[in-house]
Amino acid sequence: MTRSSPAPRPTPPVWRRLPALWWEILVLSWRSAPGLTALTLVVLALSVVAVPTVALALRTTVDATSADAATVALAGAVGVAVAHALTGTLQVMTGELLTTVSDRAGRLGIHPRVHRAIASVPGVSHLERGDVLDRVDIVRRGTGQIARSAWNVLLSVSHVLKLLLTVVLLGSVHPLLLGLIPLAGVPLWTHRRGQVFVRRAEVEGAEGHRLQRSLFETVAGVTGDGEARVSGADARLDRLRQQAWRATERVRFRARARAAVWTFAGWLVFVSAFAGGIAVVIVQTSRGEGTVGDLVLTVMLAVSLGQTVRGTVTVTAETAGARRVVEPYLWLRDHVAGELAREGATEEPPDTLAAGLALDRVSFTYPGTDRPALDGISAHLPAGTVVAVVGEYGSGKTTLVKLLSGLYRPDTGTVRVEDRDLAGMSTEGWRSRCSAAFQDFGRFEVTFGETVGLGDLDRIGDPDAVARAVRDADAEEIAAGLPEGVHTQLGRRLGGVELSEGQWQRAALARASMRRDPLLFVLDEPTASLDAPSEESIFRRYMERARVHARGTGTVTVVVSHRFSTVAGADLVLVMERGRIVEAGTHAELVAGGGRYARLYGIQERAYTAET
Repeated sequence: MTRSSPAPRPTPPVWRRLPALWWEILVLSWRSAPGLTALTLVVLALSVVAVPTVALALRTTVDATSADAATVALAGAVGVAVAHALTGTLQVMTGELLTTVSDRAGRLGIHPRVHRAIASVPGVSHLERGDVLDRVDIVRRGTGQIARSAWNVLLSVSHVLKLLLTVVLLGSVHPLLLGLIPLAGVPLWTHRRGQVFVRRAEVEGAEGHRLQRSLFETVAGVTGDGEARVSGADARLDRLRQQAWRATERVRFRARARAAVWTFAGWLVFVSAFAGGIAVVIVQTSRGEGTVGDLVLTVMLAVSLGQTVRGTVTVTAETAGARRVVEPYLWLRDHVAGELAREGATEEPPDTLAAGLALDRVSFTYPGTDRPALDGISAHLPAGTVVAVVGEYGSGKTTLVKLLSGLYRPDTGTVRVEDRDLAGMSTEGWRSRCSAAFQDFGRFEVTFGETVGLGDLDRIGDPDAVARAVRDADAEEIAAGLPEGVHTQLGRRLGGVELSEGQWQRAALARASMRRDPLLFVLDEPTASLDAPSEESIFRRYMERARVHARGTGTVTVVVSHRFSTVAGADLVLVMERGRIVEAGTHAELVAGGGRYARLYGIQERAYTAET
């Protein structure tokens, strides 16, 4: 069977989806901080009328002074002082409130949503695609900008209203000044036009940014720093990081330079028209066709108009510029929705296995590569058996067990559970019946008991279950040696204890032992970081555990290893080479057959004998 998906529904243009997104963000802000959100809205509304109020009060004061109306002039002066103080306060409050409410909505609302959405996608293949990772990188760095984009829309509206009030007042002095209204849109358009180049550059440079950050963490991080320094490669890696950064910055600088040229052109048009309008008003006043208050009002509003237009352009440009983050965010949401729509399976897995698992002409190719990781493999894994998968590095062993676990979906062919297509089963339901310790095991920096208990969230707080899993993984000595036992915090970065590679692997093995009734139990290179005696002890324990599970639920235990000596007790051995199963049988049958397994087993046996 070929993997397929429903025909994608046409996606509306981004500009049509923005209003719904902005409304969603404002609702999110209200839910997370209703008082702060309400205060921000009030401040934005007051800022619209603050500057025009100052200008009108100032004209009244000047005209009253000229007319010797002392009482009116005094009242106007007080009004000017109060309104001016309010204007300054509102300016400061607006910036602080917008930053705070946007940061809160971004960090506490959007950021968790992004992670939950990515984690909700069945499988992990989407996390190995460059186009997905590029956008994840952009969005993770820009959740605050996404939230701010909605608030910037409201700020833009307030600036536009303020601009209209200002121009209307100027128009009351002379009608020609109304021509500034359409011309004020020129800088907005040119700024928006320039931001197109900036958005493109952000996506084009995302891969380079990820590369330089990865190289930095390799050189400066705990994991790779020692090896890089001993080998003398740290300087070389740093040069590569600098090259990646410079290449990324060149792309961004060229885009910003082009955007700056467009912005300058728009401002030049508006400022020229603005200067001409002010000249007309000054001439009118000099002819006695207006009052001194009109002249003061004009000058006051002229300064304010420039500031208002500049603020409008800046905020509108920020709103448009936020599309470089908003567009990847919407793209990720569409991608997640598409993946979840493809899932749609609700069938629950069986309670026990009687027939077992099967792979029927399964092929799989990783995104971005041409060579199949699995190429048309077929195999039957009988219920209650221990199946060993062996082969050299890159032969497809780990890919096979991840397909069995539901982490990948085959491109063609089917994975069957009790002769039912795994693709038709609920991914969540199937994974709840699987336990696994992978070679790329997690290092969860929580307490030791929690890092083990994560293997079964329903029993993470059960000390007996955790103790049993620790015992199954032969990790009791590790727990006993920790300062606070299983309650010890792990990870130096959090002020805890750092485990060795082998100890982390034992913790992962214990985590895989938490579930008591799995249908599939996977051990993917479970002892790669352990010494030979520990390896032998671990395999003996888990072979015994596999037999217990087999009698209870018909569990299929799959052991992946490149060490042939550790899998001799398996019921079935699958030998893989270049994504294909080239041999299958028991250890004795394969050795007697004199094929590839026998040759590789002989090479490892002679090497081990020579070492001892």
